[in-house]
Amino acid sequence: MIDSEPLWRRAEKEVFRSVGITLTKEMCLGTMGLRLDEVVAYWYQRFPWTGKNLLQVEEEMLSAMQTLIAEEGKALRGVHETLERLRGANLLLAIASSSPFSLIEAVVNVLGIRTFFQALCSAEEDAFGKPDPAVYLRTAERLAVDPSECLVFEDSLLGVRSAKSAGMTVVAVPAPDQYDDPRFKEADFKVRSLPEFSFDTVKT
Repeated sequence: MIDSEPLWRRAEKEVFRSVGITLTKEMCLGTMGLRLDEVVAYWYQRFPWTGKNLLQVEEEMLSAMQTLIAEEGKALRGVHETLERLRGANLLLAIASSSPFSLIEAVVNVLGIRTFFQALCSAEEDAFGKPDPAVYLRTAERLAVDPSECLVFEDSLLGVRSAKSAGMTVVAVPAPDQYDDPRFKEADFKVRSLPEFSFDTVKT
């Protein structure tokens, strides 16, 4: 919906610097798609710190992201047009995200797109985040549709793997600097941006 990866990267670098960890862009990309608590636990396991507990670091990350989304969150090219096309095709729409529910709400509110969706689902409600398929399976259940009938748009490798594990059809929309990553071949289809997507792409 928004180009959140640069915002996450800035928030991660700032917050983890406060506990003595210097993260590079590549390090941040390695955790892209994980749930927030899993990101914090991941770095704590590798670089244990003192002075703040894991929950405090999570809360600082959440606060930083809420501020960045409110101040700088902008829709990716084609988001509103694609949502209109999908709704015009009488499809049920939902968000299935690793992000905490408060951040999902922040994004849909700042973009003014809440009314497009029949369900908003966060992996924070599941035992495991992506690449586990739980959040996608629960989203399909909320919509009362079979997972095999679901079409997913994903920008992260972990998200692609999560949706594929749920038995769904996946369109990968990687960030420009990740488009040529061969691992995105795990998706059923790949496009450079949402305007490039067409229903003809996924017809079988």
